[in-house]
Amino acid sequence: MVGNAFRKLRRDLAFRHGRRLRQFNYWLLARVAMAIIWLLRLLPVDSALNFADRAARRIGPWVGRHNVAIANLRNAYPEKSDREIQAIASDMWGNMARLAAEYIFLDALFDYDPAATKPGRIEVKGVEHFVHIAEEPKPHIIFTGHLGNFELLPVAAATFGMNITALFRPPNNPYLADYILSTRRSTMGSLLPSSTGASFALAAILEKGGNIGVLVDQKFSSGLETTFFGRPCESNRVLGTLARHYDCDVYPARCVRLPGNRFRLEIEDRLNLPRTAGGSVDVHGTTQLLNDVVERWVREDPGQWMWFHKRWEISGPRRKHRQARQRGKAA
Repeated sequence: MVGNAFRKLRRDLAFRHGRRLRQFNYWLLARVAMAIIWLLRLLPVDSALNFADRAARRIGPWVGRHNVAIANLRNAYPEKSDREIQAIASDMWGNMARLAAEYIFLDALFDYDPAATKPGRIEVKGVEHFVHIAEEPKPHIIFTGHLGNFELLPVAAATFGMNITALFRPPNNPYLADYILSTRRSTMGSLLPSSTGASFALAAILEKGGNIGVLVDQKFSSGLETTFFGRPCESNRVLGTLARHYDCDVYPARCVRLPGNRFRLEIEDRLNLPRTAGGSVDVHGTTQLLNDVVERWVREDPGQWMWFHKRWEISGPRRKHRQARQRGKAA
């Protein structure tokens, strides 16, 4: 009896200590990040972004997730040499560092002016789609992936008068989350944190004729079984489900990072969604189609995607079932 109570007390103390240590690590990381942000603000925009790129290319290979990125790249591009794989990984770290630094300069970076005679930092492809979505009195879904500076897409939507709510995942670090959220809200319009009830909130927006923006290239535990770069993965069904329920148009959009700290924002023609025999949107087929679109984008600019993400990690029960099935085939 005493032994059980002692073990419970020890577990409670270990849990509290671990939680406090995690909070301290979050606080310390946030302080370091804010110090770096303060230093970058002292530099001109181009100098700050180029410095962040160079620093990340040196530091990235020493980060634990670098090994995940290399493994993912080798599986995606078995035909590429080690030198080519490492070069893509280096570009990836540079892209991620630029993305982080660009939060500081979002107002200065987004200089799009349709009447300008000289090109600025931002060029837009598919202006007619932005205008059409903004003017058409019905709900729309716009999806993208973590490519280039994808954060610029909601800024562009707001510029064209598009009423859109963007779904986003707050960082685990609560100290950084507050800063990032305030930065996003000042330039990107309506934002919806990704949480348990987010799908219902998205449905309510579409029900009222609004537009939503969703990132679709992350792992989703116990999601639909799909493929990405020819490998099994789990994907969120929410976009396909909402498209079926509200029968709304779905548009792909992405940001392409260009030389000289410039960007091209593209919104493509609406997708021709796969349908069931009864004529309704095929949720599984639509979810796979989204993966195929993002894969096409990533293949065009592999260094602008987050290869360190465990996109192909399968959740526990499904992984065990697949392993058992493979053992049965081997026998």
